[in-house]
Amino acid sequence: MYDLETRTRALALVDQGRSLNSVSRQIGISRAAIRAWQVRIQPLSRGDTCVRCAPEPGLPEDPAAYAYLLGLYLGDGCVSRLKTGVYFLRIACADVWPGLIDACAAAVRAVRPDNSVCRVQRQGCVMVTGYSKHWPCLFPQHGPGKKHERPIVLEPWQLEIVGANPWELARGLVHSDGCRITNWTTRDVGGVRKRYEYPRYFFTNKSDDIRKLYTDTLDRLGVEWKRSNAWNISVAKRASVALMDTHIGPKY
Repeated sequence: MYDLETRTRALALVDQGRSLNSVSRQIGISRAAIRAWQVRIQPLSRGDTCVRCAPEPGLPEDPAAYAYLLGLYLGDGCVSRLKTGVYFLRIACADVWPGLIDACAAAVRAVRPDNSVCRVQRQGCVMVTGYSKHWPCLFPQHGPGKKHERPIVLEPWQLEIVGANPWELARGLVHSDGCRITNWTTRDVGGVRKRYEYPRYFFTNKSDDIRKLYTDTLDRLGVEWKRSNAWNISVAKRASVALMDTHIGPKY
């Protein structure tokens, strides 16, 4: 008996246009089994449940993990559908930040503990991937096209979670589309040109709605920010950078 992760991985390869023969050779599973999974894929016994689909919809069991994952999704994530009806959430995490990759995988697992999570290596990044029929329930912002080309509006239940976990949302947004860098400048002191360095946070996203979600969250947290250009939000004031360092910090 193959688990759901193995089955969905095999079907994902087929959906990429691969032949049954090549997929069978790669993963060591018979063509007959893969062909049968195309007709019907067995879900995990508990993995088909969803707090949002319940008769009385509730909130995810780990709201903080959800808020963080929401930030990652809005920045570098997408939800796609397999022919089997199973959806997969993918979050792109750069190879240079292994700590971020681990944190992302932990968040996916915390939000959907009964579904599979895997890491797919791509050039320069790892796609942290989770399979579930219910990702559209948990991320209703899912839709065709690019995020910055369609409205991104949080549902009331999402706003409730974000309101209770604003730092986790901010951390997810910064970890996806943000960074902490060291800027420098020079000035004359007593006739001597000296160099000064100072830390700064940047967040860049083409979506007006996502940028506003980020800046509204910073306002709620008492973090001063300014717009560097049309897509870029900067935090450079010393006290605000200190707040960000306490709750977010640089990627690792």
